[in-house]
This record gives sequence, structure tokens and C-alpha cells, in this order.
Amino acid sequence: MRFDLTDLQLFIHIAESGSITAGAQLAHLALASASARIRGMEEALNVPLLQRGRRGTEPTEAGRTLLQHARTIIRQTENMHADLAQFATGLKGQVRLLCNTSAITEFLPEALAAFLKSHPQLSINLEERMSREIVQAVADGAADIGVISDAVDHAGLQTFPFRDDALVLAMARGHPLAQQLKGRRRIAFAQALDHDFIGLAGDSAFQQNATEQAARLGRRFRCKIRLLSFEAVARMAASGAGLAILPATAARRSPEPLRLVALSDAWADRKLLVCVRDAEALPGYARELLAALIVDRRRPVDRP
Repeated sequence: MRFDLTDLQLFIHIAESGSITAGAQLAHLALASASARIRGMEEALNVPLLQRGRRGTEPTEAGRTLLQHARTIIRQTENMHADLAQFATGLKGQVRLLCNTSAITEFLPEALAAFLKSHPQLSINLEERMSREIVQAVADGAADIGVISDAVDHAGLQTFPFRDDALVLAMARGHPLAQQLKGRRRIAFAQALDHDFIGLAGDSAFQQNATEQAARLGRRFRCKIRLLSFEAVARMAASGAGLAILPATAARRSPEPLRLVALSDAWADRKLLVCVRDAEALPGYARELLAALIVDRRRPVDRP
């Protein structure tokens, strides 16, 4: 049995993307070559590693075992490159960083720009995900660092404070709900669901969360239009076209006149956390990024 690093990285890509085609693209391989590599691995082990299901291609039980070891081997290889980088030129490291919508739009750009400027040999693979998906990916070793909401269960991970990220309800000052609220400064999400909303386009994790919270109340989150950024959402809300849920930082930054009301629901009073599986086990460059992101660097706030 002989697998090379390309085989292992390909298998990781296929398992994480749920598709041989997508995995081949991520591994920069032709589909025929990727398929041949998978067949070779299965023939060497004499056991199927992948199965096709309704949700795409998924690892078999043997495949899941291989995936766990493949991630460990790839991570150890990356750690080796990081440790040797101080002795050689041309060696580069990559940090896999997953974060939710608020983090990627409101807080990370400046922090990452400063970090990358001072670490030109590094690159960051940044991806937006739902907080619960980030927790699973970090726990599985599919990501080095995650930025999550404190509302999700992160048991088993080390977490550090990152930023406060309260959500507010934004609307035009002449919106019927604004008139109804008069001087009130807080409202329950359920009270706003009789009105139309303006949301984020695509499969935004932020948008998915709002939709899920409405579903838990037995209600539907009605979006009249979906836009690409918090800034565009704020402008549309200021025009009176609908309500918007926004991070307080984005809402206050808007130059448009908005009526902002705090959401009284516990899920809206969020704090963002940086999470890792084990800070000491991270490669040196990933530990440096972790240190750059942490608000209070003295100790983790949670390590069950």
C-alpha cells in the first residue's frame, strides 16, 4: 500500500466538497486522473472508500478512517514546512481560517491585512461558514482556526474572545414598525416577522441564521430582495423597502438615516470567539495568526 501526498490531499478535497469533480478541481487534477487515483487507492486497500448518496459523494466507514489519517499527515507536512521555513527561502505556509459572515465582513479585513503585510511568506485560505459548521471543521482538523458565535456549542475546543457582535433591527424612520415602536429601544424578533425583510444574497451564513431563527418560532423570514453587502442592505432599509437585521457595527457605520432597535432575543446578543482544537499543536505561523486575532491573549476562555 503506497499513497502519496497528492492522493491524500485529493481524497480530503473530495470528502469535504462531496464531489469527485469538485475535489479534482481543488486538487488541480483532471477528472480522469483523479478518478484513477481513487480507484488505485481502493484497489490497494481492497475496500471501497467512497459511495454516492443523495447528498453527493460521501466517504465509507473505511473512507472516514482514511480521511482522519490523511488530515493528520497533511497537517504534519505543513507543520514541517513551517518549521523549516526559517532555514530556507521559498517555503511558504497556509492557514485555513473559517469564519461567519459578521467576522468576514466587519472585523477580519483590517486584522488580516496587517498580519499578511508583516508575514509575506504566508497565505490564508479564508472561507465563510455557519458557526456550527466551523466548530465541526476545526474539531475534525479540516480548518486550523475558526471564528464563531458564542451561541453555538463549542465543547472540546479552545476558545478565545474576539469581538462583540450584537445584532440590531434596522429600518427607515418612517417605517410602520418604527412608528409603532415610538420610543422603545428593544424588540423581540417575533414581533418583526409580520413585516418584509431585506437580506443578504447567496448562501450567506448570516442569512441562514436569521431564516433558522424564524423557523424555530414557527414563522417564515420573508425577504423582498437579497443584496450583496451589509452596506447595500442598510441603504435599502433606509429607503423604507423593508426591515434589516445587521451587526451593530455595520448599522452604525451606514451614512443613511436609520432607526436602530436592539433585538431582545438571546441569539442576537452575540460575542465572537476564535476557536482552535489545540493552540499548542498548531504550526508556528498559525499560532502567530491566532495571537494576532485574540482580544485577551492571556488564557483561553473555555477549555472543557
